[in-house]
Amino acid sequence: MNPLARSKPSKHFNLRCTDFMTLAERELSAYFTAISQLFGSEQAELSAEDWLQELIDVDNLPASPREWRLITAKTSSRIASRLNASSQSTEFTNA
Repeated sequence: MNPLARSKPSKHFNLRCTDFMTLAERELSAYFTAISQLFGSEQAELSAEDWLQELIDVDNLPASPREWRLITAKTSSRIASRLNASSQSTEFTNA
């Protein structure tokens, strides 16, 4: 069973499912667009997959824009690691 189906939002918010979907779509769309512009479509696709995996891994559904941005921040560290590893492997092959 999908862990998100069992999650409850924080006590401070009373959001409907459509509200969650809207917040998620906005955050992922903004993140995807930024990564695509900065690093290209391939990295944007990988980062979107990372973002969705991070969402699956959370204990509770994010209930505020701040909580959605925490998912984006965690995912951003993955792209940084991926790009850093790619940069280092290029340095070794060009040396």
